Amino acid sequence: MARIAVIGAGMGAMAAAARLAVAGHRVAVFERGATYGGAVQRLTRDGFAFDTGPGLLHLPAVYRDLFLKTGREALESRVELSQVDPASRHVFADGTAVALPNASRAGVLTALDEALGEGCGERWSALVGRARDAWDATRRPLLEEPLRRDWRALGRDPYPAVRRRGLFGRGKGPTTATLAEVARRELADPRLVALLESHALAYGFDPRSAPASAAVLPYMEQSFGSWYAGGGMRALADALYERCLARSVEFTFGAEVTAVAEKDGRAAGVALADGRVVDAEFVVASLDPARLPALLGGRQPWGEDDVRPPEHPGQGAAARLTVALALRGGREPGAAHRTVVHAADRAAELAGVFGDGATPGVPCARPTVTVLRPDDPATRPDDGHEAVTLSAAVAPRGPADGPAGAAAEAAADRLLEAAEAAVPGLRERVLWREVLPATADTLVPGPALAGRDGRFLRPGNRTRIPGLYAVGGWSHPGGGLAHAGMSGALVAGLIVNGDDWHGST
Repeated sequence: MARIAVIGAGMGAMAAAARLAVAGHRVAVFERGATYGGAVQRLTRDGFAFDTGPGLLHLPAVYRDLFLKTGREALESRVELSQVDPASRHVFADGTAVALPNASRAGVLTALDEALGEGCGERWSALVGRARDAWDATRRPLLEEPLRRDWRALGRDPYPAVRRRGLFGRGKGPTTATLAEVARRELADPRLVALLESHALAYGFDPRSAPASAAVLPYMEQSFGSWYAGGGMRALADALYERCLARSVEFTFGAEVTAVAEKDGRAAGVALADGRVVDAEFVVASLDPARLPALLGGRQPWGEDDVRPPEHPGQGAAARLTVALALRGGREPGAAHRTVVHAADRAAELAGVFGDGATPGVPCARPTVTVLRPDDPATRPDDGHEAVTLSAAVAPRGPADGPAGAAAEAAADRLLEAAEAAVPGLRERVLWREVLPATADTLVPGPALAGRDGRFLRPGNRTRIPGLYAVGGWSHPGGGLAHAGMSGALVAGLIVNGDDWHGST
């Protein structure tokens, strides 16, 4: 039995902690904040409740496996999971709207043909089929195994070249195109292009630089479905925290780790801001890897041949501006749980999020807005009211940008204006709103992607310092609820089975 110190109480950290505790280790979690869950948080006021982080779960099998392996009981015995149908409704710049059924490739094809015109469904389905090839080629090395030492093999994009008519037939080998280039070439219709690119933007990726393999994002959602937890996605974090407690994991909140202690060249515990030093045989760090060297006296825990984190935390990612709306009046029958209202000018939007001249925390004049309207009594005081969450990707605000203040309120007005396409009479129904500014803490870590010479991979869970491991959305295999859970499983596997472990079979 080893003593293990975990820095942070995010979803990946708790997933690792629960698995390690079941394996017989003594696990202590140190979280500088007041609660657990990382980005999976909840805002409550006047009987209304809002998810301020992820609003839906994809790949629920990750957490089903976690609960079975740590307690021999089904996830659904702790969390009320239900499929959202339609999975999403999309309102495009020209006013066209389409509702996409959950986990139905044939249903999506039919819906797109009926709403956008004959042939649109087939083009989208063909792209998703190629995305499946990319998924199958990289599922194990990107999701089920620790990042390989020969990770450069993943720098080659697995998205297959498109079959062409005529003399040259099918292109040889995978593509080197960006997601935006694939969208224009293979989808043609600007509404289909917007649909594909919105999946990348939701994860903080710029489709103009993301690899074509980012097409696995809509494939993953369309194939495995979109799921909601009764009471909000915070219920999943609550259940995981309770599972950790049941397995004797110790949590200390308000405990900032200031250094990783080392002895004889390996991690030996953590030093806390209150002066305590907690000894441990292993340390698991759940934080942006760019911040890890500060806990190691300036040392880089990854070698020159490893995937290295960006010099600045969260570099190259989008943050999320979120607006919680308390509305008078009930939710109309048949309203979609999730509606994406697409930007009128995608080029202007991407420049406003990722461009050199982007204004931190401020969206373009008409951004892409995700509107979440769960049909959940736990989110509202009664059926005569409704809780709605709006969000949009923006450039993150840093400490030098000063307080958000009036700028955040003006940005919220832009989100409300766009969201009126999804919520009838929205402005007249608002009782109050709360704006969560897009700071560096709301950065969206995207999942690891193959291609582009490995620039979209995350640092490995193993470090060059024996006994020190990295977990969570900014580490392999990247961000998102499912990927964070996978990260926890990989770290637990490495500690229990040794650094030569190659993943599940």
